[in-house]
Amino acid sequence: MSTQVHANLTDEQVREISGNLDEPEWLLETRLEALEALEDLEMPDVIRTPGRDWTNLHELDFESLVDPLNAAENKDQIGPDEAEVLPWSEAVDEHEELLREHFGSIVDPQENYLTALSTALFSTGTVIYVPEGVDAEDVTIRTEQNSRSLFNYTLVVAEKSSSVTILERQSTGTEQDEQYYSGIVEVAAGENSNVQYGSLQNLSEEAYNFAAKRGDADTYATIDWIEVNLGTQLTKSGVSTELNGEGSETQIVGAFYGHNDQHFDLDAKVWHRAEHTTADLVTRGVTDDVARSVYEGVQDVGREAWDTSSYQRENTLMLSDESEADASPKLIINNHDTEASHSATVGQIDQEELFYMISRGVDPRAARNMLVEGFFTPVLEEIAVDELREDLEELVVTRLRQRD
Repeated sequence: MSTQVHANLTDEQVREISGNLDEPEWLLETRLEALEALEDLEMPDVIRTPGRDWTNLHELDFESLVDPLNAAENKDQIGPDEAEVLPWSEAVDEHEELLREHFGSIVDPQENYLTALSTALFSTGTVIYVPEGVDAEDVTIRTEQNSRSLFNYTLVVAEKSSSVTILERQSTGTEQDEQYYSGIVEVAAGENSNVQYGSLQNLSEEAYNFAAKRGDADTYATIDWIEVNLGTQLTKSGVSTELNGEGSETQIVGAFYGHNDQHFDLDAKVWHRAEHTTADLVTRGVTDDVARSVYEGVQDVGREAWDTSSYQRENTLMLSDESEADASPKLIINNHDTEASHSATVGQIDQEELFYMISRGVDPRAARNMLVEGFFTPVLEEIAVDELREDLEELVVTRLRQRD
């Protein structure tokens, strides 16, 4: 079933957005082509079983959610002097050739309906450029949404033998009945570079969120993702890395905590395309009340990916009998010289552990909360960005207290 473009979007709106950012003609054409393609594009893939889509994206009322010319936000973009951390409008002016080379090269603007919608309408963004040999720490992007819809784009270009650590946060300022936030991230990691990209999504629980984060790792490059989801009523998020260079590596660490009627549809994917590549996918999450989680993890090992190591682990803890959790880990191996494994578990709090703690005098609520905090420990230990790890710990504790 194709998704019909909603009637309130026009070429004139797209031209106005592009003109306000003083974009060159080739960027405007890319936007207009994405807008035109909407009529024929499908929604992003979701897991399907007979008679059921695990996530229904067709019920979203984009005609009322998307208000392209009324975007409003508070944004902080902070980084060290050695790297360039630029708002989109400045990057267009100062680094047009860099944008021409990389924009839309990793996430295809017309990959699906939602990537095309974001390409046509994004009005805010950040470009992070790390020159050769530069080590850039503490790059921070904070986006506070203050409008009904907001479309955001981020490009990271790390040159040869450079490194960068990025922490991105999304939150809601002025809340409305319903909001839509879209974020696309492209990471181009040059030879022997190291990129750590941490993201904390804590939007309003009235919001809808679409995120596509993808990296391209060159020879001996490393891309590490940290993806934390706590907000929104519906999130559809994909994080992935293409290991295109020999000896390249990636780690994708995910954490989520859903309560009330939240729905998280999350996927982590890695494509091994070269020799001696390594991947580690680790996700842990909690569902409570009538919340639902859907997880898909894919490790794709290509024919030329000799001497590959690829590992995946996903665990979900359900705190109520009414919550749901589904997981679909997949291994696609086209090369016999591969070490790979994948696993997924869904369960509830261990009653023996809970009984033991209560029998030692621990209050039942405190015992349960301690077990939930302990459940997240394997993920917390993998988060190399101290600030993000501390934020996650604090937010988990806060949500557990709300439950009490």
